[in-house]
Amino acid sequence: MDAKAASYAIIVCTRCRDPLSGAAAAERLLCEFRTSGGFQGFAVETVACMAGCDRPLAVGFRAGNKASYLFGDIDPASDAGALSAFAELYRTRPDGWSSERDRPAGLHGKIIARIPAAATSAPAGDRT
Repeated sequence: MDAKAASYAIIVCTRCRDPLSGAAAAERLLCEFRTSGGFQGFAVETVACMAGCDRPLAVGFRAGNKASYLFGDIDPASDAGALSAFAELYRTRPDGWSSERDRPAGLHGKIIARIPAAATSAPAGDRT
């Protein structure tokens, strides 16, 4: 799916390395994504760095008018299913918002950031 045509995106950091082997972790995760088929409707994008270097592998979710998420400490082998389950949860929430208890167990403790959707009715700085 063309990244520009999709309204949902999962973003994978390509700079993150496996802490033990030093191998690029993104390739293993992207391979899991290709074989799982659990990200229908999501463009899978890569980016050179998401500043999650202390918690590799960093993976983000974003969609228009929804909160964005950045997860870290993602293990390509064991967390692909949890990411797929989160993608489905994310798709069903009108604002994308979820709490720790709503997210798949495999992602508990792995959140780096949840960024609210851009406010459309109030100027920047006026949102309470």
